[in-house]
Amino acid sequence: MIQLHNVFLAYQKDATALNGINLRIEKGEFVFLTGPSGAGKTTLLRLLYGALTPTRGQVLIDGQNVSRMTPSQIPFLRRSVGVVFQDFKLLPNRTVFENVSITLEVLGWGRADIGKKVMHVLKQMGMESKIAMTPQRLSGGEQQRVALARALVNDPKILVADEPTGNLDDANKNQILNIFKEANVRGTTVVVATHDRRLIDNCHKRLVTLSKGEIVEQVEKESTPGESA
Repeated sequence: MIQLHNVFLAYQKDATALNGINLRIEKGEFVFLTGPSGAGKTTLLRLLYGALTPTRGQVLIDGQNVSRMTPSQIPFLRRSVGVVFQDFKLLPNRTVFENVSITLEVLGWGRADIGKKVMHVLKQMGMESKIAMTPQRLSGGEQQRVALARALVNDPKILVADEPTGNLDDANKNQILNIFKEANVRGTTVVVATHDRRLIDNCHKRLVTLSKGEIVEQVEKESTPGESA
């Protein structure tokens, strides 16, 4: 599903953000990326949805070589990748409903189908009573759930999230984690960048640790009593 082969990325001549990354993520996997600030986590995620292209090496997403895509091809890649940004990137003058529906509008869905699908995913997030509100009237946890709804509304093959539980309380963290798990159970490949050790320890999924633009450790999923494979 996701393959990175000897990937280098330099923002400037003397500033290497990623240094020889080799990583394979299978279809339906749930993977955490962790490491200190500046380790390269966000940069790696941006490669997965075509916001960046590598200076050297290959990035394959669902069989497509992102490294060779033209700018006009990138939007088609993003149809299969849902993204949850660290700062949410919700449209401030649009309602909750409009922020989520915009994904389907871009894909050319009809109005009736958009309405049904958006309401379905907002109910899953417990946000159906907030559909007419704008983001500034929502709490941080509510904004995060709207951002998740927008990322998941078109049932993407891949979901990537950058620090999705930053500044959330434990109750909201658990709720967000459960949403990720549910998406993963439905077949979505999930890649989450996080500093949150409690999140990682509570989930028991594969862990990839970065430092200074390199993968320094990979730990496979640990099974726990009562947890299915």
